[in-house]
Amino acid sequence: MGDIVDFESPVLSIEVHEAEAVATLWLDRAEARNAMGVDLWRDLPRAMDLLSGDPAVRAVVVAARGPHFSVGLDLKAMGGLLTGGGDEGSSRSSMAARARGARASVLRLQDAITAVARCPKPVIAAVHGYCIGGGVDLIAACDIRLASSDAVFSVREAKMAIVADLGSLQRLPAIIGAGHLAELAFTGRDISAERAKEIGLVNDLASGAEGVQKAAHALAAEIAANSPIAVQGTKAVLAANEGRTVAEGLDYVATWNAGMLASDDLTEAVTAFMEKRPPKFTGR
Repeated sequence: MGDIVDFESPVLSIEVHEAEAVATLWLDRAEARNAMGVDLWRDLPRAMDLLSGDPAVRAVVVAARGPHFSVGLDLKAMGGLLTGGGDEGSSRSSMAARARGARASVLRLQDAITAVARCPKPVIAAVHGYCIGGGVDLIAACDIRLASSDAVFSVREAKMAIVADLGSLQRLPAIIGAGHLAELAFTGRDISAERAKEIGLVNDLASGAEGVQKAAHALAAEIAANSPIAVQGTKAVLAANEGRTVAEGLDYVATWNAGMLASDDLTEAVTAFMEKRPPKFTGR
């Protein structure tokens, strides 16, 4: 875990619980309510790549320091992107050059969020306080979402006169359904944690920030106790189902298991069952 230990960022930190094989990725800009600025977009893919590649980490929790999960895009730091400046060109550049620069910037931000979805390990969001705009994009890229009972969610972009472009409109239909998403995205309204659970945005609620973070860690530890080959394989097969028919999905998982069933973990599972003891999986 040397690389993870050496990870440094002004807005993110990583805490690894080796005994449970669980890592927590902390949004660590509490003084700014974890607004998402340049540092976050640069460092989030680095952090996720480290977590993805470390075999000692079997599950990841995304949580936040301070009173809020995230108030979304840092409007002061990212104002140039919002006004179409992007990374390329100035006011003297052509419209095409400015549009190309803005598009490149949006794609870069999208890739930072997608780095969370790309993680081969289960990622659990532990949300408290405000989860606004880009915060919703971030949790939509996670596999499981838990929230404190005081959490507030908003797909806020329409109120800012922009179209949400970092993944909420693409990922949330499979999570909450097209109708609920349309309501949230068209109105930009805030919804309570109870409403978020009702529509399936979050799996469960806990009391307060500490409560939801403990619940997410416990869930991550429960997942990490299983065979990482099976858990990560399950995540890969679930992702492969998108855009496939049931028959195509079944064919895919048959091919997957043909190559992955013969593992030391399977032998350990059977042996532990016969010996009436908990299995100790190695991921081999």
